Amino acid sequence: MSALKTMMRAAAIGSVLIAGGTAWAGPTLEELTTAAHRDPSNVSRNVYRHPAETLQFLGIEPDMTVVEIWPGGGGWYMEILAPYLRDDGTYYAASFDRDTSSEYLQGAIKKFEAKVAAHPEVYDKVKVTELSTSKTEIAPPGSADMVLTFRNVHNWMKGGYADQVFAAMFKALKPGGILGLVEHRGDSSVPQDPSAASGYVNEDYAVQLAEKAGFELVDKSEINANPKDTKDHPEGVWTLPPVLRMGDQDRDKYLDVGESDRMTLKFRKPAS
Repeated sequence: MSALKTMMRAAAIGSVLIAGGTAWAGPTLEELTTAAHRDPSNVSRNVYRHPAETLQFLGIEPDMTVVEIWPGGGGWYMEILAPYLRDDGTYYAASFDRDTSSEYLQGAIKKFEAKVAAHPEVYDKVKVTELSTSKTEIAPPGSADMVLTFRNVHNWMKGGYADQVFAAMFKALKPGGILGLVEHRGDSSVPQDPSAASGYVNEDYAVQLAEKAGFELVDKSEINANPKDTKDHPEGVWTLPPVLRMGDQDRDKYLDVGESDRMTLKFRKPAS
């Protein structure tokens, strides 16, 4: 039995009755960030991505229906979200379009599917949907309590379909539902490149995209801020770890900077 399965079973046995109901006593977000099923290379990035703190700020609860946009081949946040929501909630992984002609995306899809298959005790209840310009139903309309997107907005801008994705997220959410958005934060003194070629998105621009779709900004956090990031690197955000596109050139310099400065924004779909 895996360490995670043992932990989850023990937590279930140890659940207690409070005020006539059952208090959820599954693994905490903090426990899941270092759980045995997680890829060690993903765990090593906790110091930059602050997953437990980020999800707590956004207000996630274990009985929610949550959609994650493009969990990618590695399923970085899926490793935490799927077991957290497994017993009392619902986790939708809005993955890449299986009909894509991109070899890169096909490789990511295969990696994602292999990951899910390798740990059925964690991922057996994951609901996989697809998101592309032609496939936008990421969950049944009005069914999600929360939609999460991590470092994806620049990709939508590059592809010219950011408005479509924000509309899809808005449609999936219940009235009053939450959109949590984390993205590489650009230099506000530099005009936004509409194609986000550097990978950076100005915070006010991201807010405008969300508001255009109907969302209202309710809070923001500096959990994922990095003041060392000057945002003017030769290869854009990919100069920094984990990509380190410059190879050995100035490697120590960029390792010292760490991962990018990131905005963490909490939006709401209006209740009416």
